[in-house]
Amino acid sequence: MNNPDIIVVGGGAAGMMAAAKAVEAGARVLLIEKMERCGRKIRITGKGRCNITNLRKWEDFSKHIHPNPSFFKNSFFNFSNIELIEYLYRIGLKTVVERGERVFPESGRASDVADILTDHLINSGVEISLRSKLISVEVENSRIVAISYLKEGRHIQARCKALILTTGGLSYPLTGSDGEGHNIASGIGHKITTCFPSLTALMPENYNRELKGLTVKNCTLSLFENGAPVQEEFGDIEFTNNGLEGPLGFRVSRRAVKAMINGNKISVKIDLKPALESHKLESRVRGELQSQKSGVRISEFLRGYIPLQMINSLCSYIGVEPHSKIDIDRDNIIKRVVEALKNWQIKIVSYTSYERAVVTAGGVSLKEISQKNLRSKIFDNLYFAGEIIDLDGDTGGYNLQIAFSTGALAGESAAQSILNEGN
Repeated sequence: MNNPDIIVVGGGAAGMMAAAKAVEAGARVLLIEKMERCGRKIRITGKGRCNITNLRKWEDFSKHIHPNPSFFKNSFFNFSNIELIEYLYRIGLKTVVERGERVFPESGRASDVADILTDHLINSGVEISLRSKLISVEVENSRIVAISYLKEGRHIQARCKALILTTGGLSYPLTGSDGEGHNIASGIGHKITTCFPSLTALMPENYNRELKGLTVKNCTLSLFENGAPVQEEFGDIEFTNNGLEGPLGFRVSRRAVKAMINGNKISVKIDLKPALESHKLESRVRGELQSQKSGVRISEFLRGYIPLQMINSLCSYIGVEPHSKIDIDRDNIIKRVVEALKNWQIKIVSYTSYERAVVTAGGVSLKEISQKNLRSKIFDNLYFAGEIIDLDGDTGGYNLQIAFSTGALAGESAAQSILNEGN
């Protein structure tokens, strides 16, 4: 495309939505993407199912946005979760709502989301240049006038009236997120806040890999920073080869990783029986032991309370042999069993970095972006959207909604600004 009105750099969720909204508003749009196809990260999100969004209302939705939910408010109300689902339906994607008000494609295939969006862009007149890597941005008189990119060994310069950077963060670099947008933004004067992986696995000290593959449902996970409780979550936790993951592990990971980067000590406490208070659980344990004709092995007794896969780890925490016997007369052992079920404390020593982190926390400083239209406060025709900015969410569909909402606002704003200039 010769002299497009708008160039969008980055063909992820934010970039595709920005391009779609801009072309629908009447602008000529060039979208450049460094990978061989658009939406690489969309295609793997939600374990290949793609949790598109969450249907919670703003009052609840905003509690899952970091570090400044008020910055996101204008983007959300401009293109809300409801409007996103309606938009996707109009372009051919049916969705379903599952537990926790999470929205998925009806087909269960994340690739359908990326493919339908890509087809929509092509049908709408967006020119897509794949395998195209942004090299530099040309600035004149506080305006972006052109970009240079490398495509199949050729250096190409493209002029534009507005530029939208949607290059993502640092997470899952194999999908194309390698921080290039941060480098470009920093190179032209924008501040990049400290970045760190979020929604990632937390590695316990002396981790027992026998736990790998185990999912524990309906438990409570509490996060401690330097011994003080700072966060508590209820739900499911997964033990993987990388440590603690799943909804609970991910929810506390943002704060845990940031604290570890700052040199603070992190630990978690798992309550495996949150529905029972300690004294009631102890009474239940004693009652069951009284019904036993003789002492029962601890490993056999615990089968009634926790998954078999967890027994060795819990016994190690208690400090007893799994095959040792427990009976009503061993008061100390009973109390230790109850304490372990209600208060399993685990020291966290590391975390999985960007290679498997779902999202990047940090990015282009929100102080240098207008929340009204996502335009740079340094360059009046530069816009940002998606994971490149210092805005991220919890697991559960929040991050894709951030991408789609900010992409929509940036695309509409850039197009409207150009159209106003022409009048």
